[in-house]
Amino acid sequence: MDIKQLFYFVTVSDQLSYSKAAQKLHISQPSLSNAIKNLEQEVGSPLLERNTRKMELTDAGKILYKKSVHLLSQMNMLKKEMEEVKLTGSGELIIGIIESVKHWIPKVIREYQKRFPSLNIKLIEVLSGNDVKESLRKYHTHLLITNQSIDEEDIESVPLYDERLVLVLHRDHPLAKQETVHLRELVREPFIISTEGFQTREDILTAFSLEQVVPHIKFEIERFETALTLVRENLGITIIPENYVSEPTDASIVRKPIDSPALERTIYLTYMKHRYLAPAVQTFLEDIRRNFA
Repeated sequence: MDIKQLFYFVTVSDQLSYSKAAQKLHISQPSLSNAIKNLEQEVGSPLLERNTRKMELTDAGKILYKKSVHLLSQMNMLKKEMEEVKLTGSGELIIGIIESVKHWIPKVIREYQKRFPSLNIKLIEVLSGNDVKESLRKYHTHLLITNQSIDEEDIESVPLYDERLVLVLHRDHPLAKQETVHLRELVREPFIISTEGFQTREDILTAFSLEQVVPHIKFEIERFETALTLVRENLGITIIPENYVSEPTDASIVRKPIDSPALERTIYLTYMKHRYLAPAVQTFLEDIRRNFA
């Protein structure tokens, strides 16, 4: 007993005619009749009563018909789900992000979901360089948007855009009145910086080093929001990506450009080179690239 036999049987039962069922199935009537006979032999009982006036299901036929309809329905659902899996993968898109992409990633997702409304999207913060590589290699994420420059054989790293790092300080701070600030003016200020392992920290310290000065690190944080909270209380100053503070914040915070060519970073789109990505995931990759083309 196989799925094709059951499908033939259900079709004959629905049509109550071998000729009509054969036409619908696009097979010859003798082939269809032989298939039903073989099924009856396998079941060990007649399934259809045939007489000169009409065809009827036997008691065994009624039971098999009911079970077959349910089974074929389940098989049809399974087929559709498998077709969907080919398109969308697991039905979930997991994206690793850094904090400063919040100004553009929702717009890309909004357009993307018009084409894939049933796909669930999971956004997780992946910040340090080692976490980026581990997240991709362990398949925790499908793709990552990062400021880490990844040079690995198995990881594709596509530059998207450059962004400046800017000074953020309280509105009452004396430097808030200046148009532009130099790094040397920040040396004695209580400085808020990312903890070890974050690319932003390395970029900032490199910029200070080029000026041959060292910042007075007072606070070490993991998230820019924490840095802004400290600035709001006038506990220190910080340098963070301009896109993170591109949207209006509360009036207590002021952003200022810094006169340093070193305070610029590149944002990358990264993913595993040889990992199979479902078409829906590939589409999202293309959407991001197109957004910055």
